[in-house]
Order: sequence, then structure tokens, then C-alpha cells
Amino acid sequence: MVVTALAPVAWGSNYFVTREFLPVGHPLYGAAWRALPAGLVLLALCRRRPRGAWWGKAAVLGLLNVSVFFTLVYLSSQTLPTSLASTVMAASAPAMMLMAWLLVAERPRLPHLAGAGVGLVGVCLMLLTGTEAANVTGVLASIAAMLAASCGHVLTKRWAAGADVLASTAWQLTVGGLLLLPAAVAVEGAPPALTAPAFLAFAYVALIATALAFTVWFAGLRHLPAGTVGLLGLLNPVTGVLLGTVVASETLTAQQVAGLALVLSGVVLGRPTRAERRGDGREPAALSERADPSPPEWADRSLPEQVDRSASEQADQREGRLPATPHEPAGSARRISRGGRPANGIPD
Repeated sequence: MVVTALAPVAWGSNYFVTREFLPVGHPLYGAAWRALPAGLVLLALCRRRPRGAWWGKAAVLGLLNVSVFFTLVYLSSQTLPTSLASTVMAASAPAMMLMAWLLVAERPRLPHLAGAGVGLVGVCLMLLTGTEAANVTGVLASIAAMLAASCGHVLTKRWAAGADVLASTAWQLTVGGLLLLPAAVAVEGAPPALTAPAFLAFAYVALIATALAFTVWFAGLRHLPAGTVGLLGLLNPVTGVLLGTVVASETLTAQQVAGLALVLSGVVLGRPTRAERRGDGREPAALSERADPSPPEWADRSLPEQVDRSASEQADQREGRLPATPHEPAGSARRISRGGRPANGIPD
């Protein structure tokens, strides 16, 4: 759970970095340059390619989690104040619970719902001071990004049970980045020139806020309930507020401190139970690890063959040519059932 929390912390910093350092007016290029380098790095690490149905799954998840989500987040980050954009994305906690209920039949527990309510109240106390101007386009982009990501993350939980986390994350990022490139060329024309700070910012966004963050997030979705993971997303706006305090020398008000306490309380309410920590995320054993389903050797013989062999063995044992079997004394006769199986249940 602690490792999974690294993802929303990194995403909270992504709003600040995108707004302050990345080129304005190029959301498609910005999303592509965030996704594709991250996907290629993870592909180089795992060295696996999709097989079978995963080609289609990677395309769907890449479209939702990467192409659509990254573009809309880039747009909302540059058209809304960081605090307001983070507030809208904090609604992903109840959205993920609803999607998990609909798509994977994972009913949210009462503590998850209570944690979402308490956390959202805390986020509003921290961020909604009434001084930020709301851009309608930015708000709609943020809401759409939240819905696309909630659906994509729950589908990842549903589909990725049999795939390596690193590989499935690499496929999504790579496919999503490749889908973005032709759209960026067609809509935005030539790519923007990058300054040194912008290049370093893209490196941070691609490697930390994307490659690392999405890997630990999807790993958490595999092993934790969707409600618990969704509540961790409340740490996203908390990071934005704390980053403003540290970097921009902003002062925390009493209202913000109270909101921060409520957000952390909401996250604690949604922590997994002992049963969920023990049982969730386990995969059934592979067929090769189960008992051999093929019939035993004796089942292939006909009844006369078994009777003849049994009688021959008994004669050899009486004459001393064969040792007695460990489960019966020498000279004893083994009974054969009508179906051809020894009556004592032990095959020849």
C-alpha cells in the first residue's frame, strides 16, 4: 500500500511541472513525449511483447489510460490552477469504486465509501478557497480524464491477472504513445522546440511520474481492492498543496490543515483488511503445477489383462521369483473389482 502511494504523489507533482515547464498549446505532443519514452524504457527492461488477446487489450488500455488520459491531463494542467485540477481528479476515488462494481463485481465496502466521502470533504477544504477562476474547457477536460482513467484502471485490474505488471504497463504506454504521434502531427503540426528546463521536465514526467508511477499503481491494483487504491489517489491534491508550500513558499492555513487531516483519515479508513491482504491478488495455480489429470497406467488395461497379470505375479511371488509388494504379504491374492481396478485402490 505504501509503495502504491508513490504513484499519486508523483502525479500530484506532475501538475506543477506541466504548468510551469512544459510547452503551452501542445497537449498531444506533450502526452506522446510523456508516454512513448516511458513505454520504451519499460520494454527494454522486460523484453516481452504481447501475445494473443493482449494485442487488443493493450490497444484498449493504451487508448484509455494513456492517449486520452495524458492528453486531457496536459490540457487541464495548463488551463486550470493546480489546486482546482487536483480537486476534480480527487473524485476518481468514488468513480473507481463504481467502475469496479460494474466491471469486476467488486462491491465497495462501507469503510471505502466513508473514506471517499471524508477525503473529498478534506480536498475541498484544502483547495476550494473561492479565489481560483474556473476555465470551463479545463474543468470538462479534467472530468473526462478522471472518468477515462477510472475505467481504464479497473479494466487493467480485470485483464492483467495473467500478465507481468512491468510488461503490461510497457505495452499500454508504448501503444498509447504510438497512437498519439500521428494525431499530434495532424492536429498540432511541427513539434515545439524544447528548452533545457523543458527537456529535463519531460525526463522527470516520463521516467518518474509515468514509468515508475504507473508500474507501482498497476501492481497495487492487482493486490489491493480497487476502493483502497482509489482512496490513495486523494494523495494527489495533497502533494500539490505541500509542493506549493515548499517550492512557492505558500503558507498553510488552518482550513488547509484541517482538510489535510480529513484526507489522511479517508485514506486510513480505506486500508485493506487482513483477509484482503492475505487473499487478494493470488492467482490460481497453473495447470502444469496441478496433479496430472491423465488416467493412471492401470486404467488403460482391459480386465482380462489385469487378471492375467495379477495371477502371474502371485505365482512368481510364491515361487520366490518376485519380492512381495510392500503393501501386502507374500502369497496373498489381490482382488480385482468388476471395473478392472484393484479392490484395495492401489494400481498394479
